Amino acid sequence: MDFMKLNDGCDPQPTVTVGEISVFKGFLPTSDQLLLVEDLRQVAKKAPVFSLKTKSGKPMSVRVTAAGEFGWFSNHQGYRYVSEHPSGATWPEIPASIMSIWQAMAGHAPSPECCLVNYYGEGARMGLHQDRDEANLNWPVVSISLGDDALFRVGGRERGGKTSSIWLQSGDVAVMDGAARLNYHGVDRIKFGSSRLLKSGGRLNVTLRVVT
Repeated sequence: MDFMKLNDGCDPQPTVTVGEISVFKGFLPTSDQLLLVEDLRQVAKKAPVFSLKTKSGKPMSVRVTAAGEFGWFSNHQGYRYVSEHPSGATWPEIPASIMSIWQAMAGHAPSPECCLVNYYGEGARMGLHQDRDEANLNWPVVSISLGDDALFRVGGRERGGKTSSIWLQSGDVAVMDGAARLNYHGVDRIKFGSSRLLKSGGRLNVTLRVVT
């Protein structure tokens, strides 16, 4: 996939903006989505999907894996980036297909150091949170949706207050950049079985970040 050629070297334009977050509806055709899923299967073979717990010890409904220099981990010590899978193995490289999306969306930002893969099964959700554990918050976060529809909710830069929601569908790409970089956001629910992309149903959310 070469999105820079696809867009004639021009910056892609968002289809809609929700709470200052740019959403590019239908950015990835089905053929590219299938390629991404196969590449992510290879990532999961090297770094199997695992479950996390909150700091209070409560199991999270979303399961995760990662590629790049860093992955994501959480236990009683809190949320943090880690350089190894729980097995002790290093994370696999970020697939070229996913890097192409970053290059199309992230402008002149450095290469991402973490490709976090969240799997939402039936009933899974993600509470409102900020992405603020990166060293430099000037770089964007690029988020790719694959599989079942997800009700994405966005708030402001302070907890509480008005929120907006949008259904993210397979092939959509969202970018948190500039004023939107620290907006609270989360997934209230997924519409399980709304997509046939994943054989067993569910949703993959792939987020790319510069960590250091």
